[in-house]
Amino acid sequence: MNYRRLGSAGLKLSELSLGTWVTFGQQVEEDLAQECMTAAYDAGVNFFDCAEAYAGGKAEIVLGNVLKKTGWRRSSYVVSTKFFWGLHEGPNERYTLSRKRLMEGIAGSLKRLQLDYVDLIFCHRPDTETPIEETVRAMDDIIHRGLALYWGTSEWSAAQIVQAYGIARQYGLYPPQMEQPQYHMLHRERVEKEYAPLYKEIGLGATIWSPLASGILTGKYNDGFPADARISLKGYEWLRDEVASDKIEKVRQLQPVARDLGCTMAQLALAWCLKNPNISAVITGASRVSQIRENLKAIEVAEKLTPDVMQRIEAILGNRPRPDEL
Repeated sequence: MNYRRLGSAGLKLSELSLGTWVTFGQQVEEDLAQECMTAAYDAGVNFFDCAEAYAGGKAEIVLGNVLKKTGWRRSSYVVSTKFFWGLHEGPNERYTLSRKRLMEGIAGSLKRLQLDYVDLIFCHRPDTETPIEETVRAMDDIIHRGLALYWGTSEWSAAQIVQAYGIARQYGLYPPQMEQPQYHMLHRERVEKEYAPLYKEIGLGATIWSPLASGILTGKYNDGFPADARISLKGYEWLRDEVASDKIEKVRQLQPVARDLGCTMAQLALAWCLKNPNISAVITGASRVSQIRENLKAIEVAEKLTPDVMQRIEAILGNRPRPDEL
């Protein structure tokens, strides 16, 4: 396993990590979750990503129970959680990054996770109704109280991140350290273009989600929707809209590249993400131990992605973000 710094921070994350979205508390019950986490941990994975909203709080409960059962040293792993969506319907309980919501959110998450602190906390989406300064100050207080170590954002615009960073620097508060955006072969603009100046200018780290485009890049949707696939789950009908014919055709064209490298399409897609030096961690999901082991082989595949192979892939994708005209 290789480890990468979280942007300019001293913290190091395994370049492949294990996420809990959709799986823990929904597709994966506790015993299987423990098997998957143990397989990942034994292979060197040290970052487990979660959020209070995943499975309505059940993902945090499953993750916390597994961590307690394993008895792993707390210093040997990194845990994240996120706030915004909330778990209840009250006006101060959903879709907000207010001070009240964040302080109550971290208390609830720590209780479900059975931890004294989490390593990373994210503002799961931007909140256009709450002043950014209020959010920055609340996140700073959470860190000062020792309830979290670093804070960041998820799917914020570059302008919003810069505003939060500026407020933090102006008032001597902890600034956002990382962003968690969607990033994969078919979705590149934000990570490769919009955030490009931020990696060096403010030391932004990136822990990316959906590297397999919710399964599209595995090739499993090339001939329809399997009954056991995520896209067939209740509440995830929106994924069907993502499986457009042009995307499927790109995957079909990429399959010969994977065959020539002796790997699966999933491994190729993960390896492609790993080639981006600005990515701190690629968050993977798994509902079986075999998926964990197969995903981890992407590290070896990444070494095979020579400039010539990357150029071949680019010719198929045809979606490299273009720099702004001067």
